[in-house]
Amino acid sequence: MAADKLENDWFTDKSEMWPGYGVSLEVEKVLFDEKSDFQHILILQSKMFGKVLVLDGVIQCTDRDEYSYQEMMAHVPCFSHPNPKKVAIYLKKQCAEIGGGDGGVIRELSKNPDVEQIVQYEIDEKVIKVCKEYLPNMASGYSSPKLLQHIGDGFEFMKNHTGEFDVIITDSSDPIGLAESLFQKPYYELMKSALKPDGLLCCQGECIWLHMDLIKEMADFSKKLFPVVDYGFLTIPTYPAGQIGMILCSKNPETDFKRPLREPSNAELDSMKLRYYSPEAHRGAFMLPRFARQELSS
Repeated sequence: MAADKLENDWFTDKSEMWPGYGVSLEVEKVLFDEKSDFQHILILQSKMFGKVLVLDGVIQCTDRDEYSYQEMMAHVPCFSHPNPKKVAIYLKKQCAEIGGGDGGVIRELSKNPDVEQIVQYEIDEKVIKVCKEYLPNMASGYSSPKLLQHIGDGFEFMKNHTGEFDVIITDSSDPIGLAESLFQKPYYELMKSALKPDGLLCCQGECIWLHMDLIKEMADFSKKLFPVVDYGFLTIPTYPAGQIGMILCSKNPETDFKRPLREPSNAELDSMKLRYYSPEAHRGAFMLPRFARQELSS
């Protein structure tokens, strides 16, 4: 299915979410091409970006730039929380997204000394197995002693776990088909109930250049549920428009996402092998272009 998108050794990521536009990578070899019970899984060896994970025809991550997303999705919320001991990663793999089954977000969370337990909810075990074989750098997080993994639908699991988590990270794909519910108010209500009284939520927040209307809609209903809501962004060249964001929500009215509560030193950043995240990058993620800030403030 997804391999059919190869043309003259180039793979192009196209979607109804960004009509008339695409991201293309030159491919040297198809390493894996198979359907799981939930989605089509494709691993490509690209000329410039190393190995590439593609799910249902959409680029999820590449060797060369994956760390920008993984680091920011993991460390921005954790360094914004005063005591992030228990973190849940909600992954609904019918609609997988970068940092999901590849294990990248788990890898980053396992580096954070403030995090004691990482709980992952993953429905497509096949993605995990494939990424362990072909993307071992990202999948290295699966060997973390902090990890408690559940194979199954995290959405249903969360309904029975209220007030349990310090931080919940939702790593979802674009709001098409099965993923659509993850961008709607009832899902955010469910995550709110699963958080502790001072808990916070970090969700994949789409691109300001392509999806500003959707971002504003999510921010607006989030503000009806949480006292603090913000949007931060990061750059990643293999994502459409080279940018993607995070919707961050906190139950603690004192939270200021723009200022990390604890700033790791350069020595700590080096020991954690971080290449994108830093206290400066954390603060800079919220310095939005004027048009985006105006939209979110109106």
